Amino acid sequence: MTFSHNLNLFQHQDYSQTVAMNLSLTKKTSVKFCATLCIGVEIVSLFGSAGCGPYSFSGSSTPHLKTVAVPIFEDQTAEFRLKEQLTNTIIQAFTRDNTLKVVDRRAADALLQGTILRVTEQAGVYTQQEQVQEIRVTVTAQIKYEDVKKRKVIWEEQITQFGSYAPGSAASGDRQAALVEAANKIATEVINKSVSSW
Repeated sequence: MTFSHNLNLFQHQDYSQTVAMNLSLTKKTSVKFCATLCIGVEIVSLFGSAGCGPYSFSGSSTPHLKTVAVPIFEDQTAEFRLKEQLTNTIIQAFTRDNTLKVVDRRAADALLQGTILRVTEQAGVYTQQEQVQEIRVTVTAQIKYEDVKKRKVIWEEQITQFGSYAPGSAASGDRQAALVEAANKIATEVINKSVSSW
């Protein structure tokens, strides 16, 4: 056997051993990677399922509330029929939302009561010539939402919203439309606060 043949044989054996070692290392690395990946997936699954808890509808803090009563609001202003308008707007909002059924106070699980504290008007938008382009009518109401079954207040706060109309158009009914706009905004805020736990 020639020297050249022996050298080729040695190089071939050395290459085979190198390939075998690389395959062994690759296999070990793959096993470690798979193990690490599996642990990572388990950790993510654990924390993921725990993190989803607060957003689950089944975890509602008020699942026992099925009905709500909305007595007519009190009114400390001189606005004609504003309390009826705001009360009816809130009732209609609850009805559309359909999370809580509006019922008589004696049969209600929850109770929403309110008092209209004030109605103010001020210029909202000016033109470049500093002329009033928009007048804002702002309505502020103190509203309380109670859990009748557990005899506790769920939330209570002053809510302020506004509607707007053009100057000089109050007589045409635009001011009344602005009050309706404010009432709708208050009703939307009430619904969001009252059914947020669902």
